Amino acid sequence: MVESKSAAGPSPQLFFETVNAYQRTAALKAAVELDVFTAIGEGGKSPQELAAECGTAERGIRILCDYLVVLGFLTKQGNRYQLTQDSAAFLNRKSPMYVGGAINFLLLPTLTDNFKDLAAAVRKGGTVLTNEGTVSVENPIWVEFARSMAPMTTLPAQKMAQLVKLAPDRKSKVLDIAAGHGKFGIAFGAAYPKAEIVALDWASVLEVARENARAAGLESRFRTIPGSAFDAEYGSDYDVVLLTNFLHHFDIETCEKLLRRVKSALRKGGSAVVLDFVPNEDRVTPPMAASFSLMMLGSTPSGDAYTFSEYERMFSNAGFGHTELHTLQPTFSSVVIAQT
Repeated sequence: MVESKSAAGPSPQLFFETVNAYQRTAALKAAVELDVFTAIGEGGKSPQELAAECGTAERGIRILCDYLVVLGFLTKQGNRYQLTQDSAAFLNRKSPMYVGGAINFLLLPTLTDNFKDLAAAVRKGGTVLTNEGTVSVENPIWVEFARSMAPMTTLPAQKMAQLVKLAPDRKSKVLDIAAGHGKFGIAFGAAYPKAEIVALDWASVLEVARENARAAGLESRFRTIPGSAFDAEYGSDYDVVLLTNFLHHFDIETCEKLLRRVKSALRKGGSAVVLDFVPNEDRVTPPMAASFSLMMLGSTPSGDAYTFSEYERMFSNAGFGHTELHTLQPTFSSVVIAQT
């Protein structure tokens, strides 16, 4: 139970902060749409200057920026606003680490509407808007995911490619299941010049992956398999199979069924590599990983954020051997690697 930190006794502060949390989302969305963080840039800006640059009323931009100071996205000295270190890195459009475009996916009504009647989802134990939720066949949200979320994957993709060692002097094959933007497979292609990357996803999503492969100069070593991860023919003799942000959409039995297919596609000594939100065994820490279970409750029939011990059992039941866990600091994700 979360208790008040006030020495004076119980406080309704957490209640009101949580009930009004929609205003936090709205304020950040408005700031990104108005390009406030880019307008502030490296130097401090006054409300008058920001109103002129962002095309807003001076009163409106002042109130918005003051609220962003309260939230911790901006600082304020006198009458001038400045970016925090995090905002400069991730919300200034000129930064190579800019992630503001992720709101185009994260705030899709297809996702947010799942939480308008969360009590019904709790009663049912899964999404209530449709039978399959976000895992329905050819769901168009995954095209938006591929376009909007790709910038957030650069760092974890590079770190993941460093964890899995392939021989740089021999040809290897990497299968990227539910590839989306293709960035994880592309990171392996960049790290290993003789690696062939095979991306599997819905045909419409693979168009985005192919664009990214061409931009990375990997088109000659990049091919695709359109279709469902549960039905498409994978091929064989892969050195690595990637499962990034995918298994959490399904129940354990379904995950094990998929992992058996993965194992049959790997060569002896190959690795299955999962990137996901992995909570501790208490299921309430760390906060970002643990809270992801609620996203799965609202948006899928039976998905969850699985602990490492659950992944160990899934891989063991699918016939894998040694399984290990790696955290990817400073990201919120972890990597589970299982050997054949």
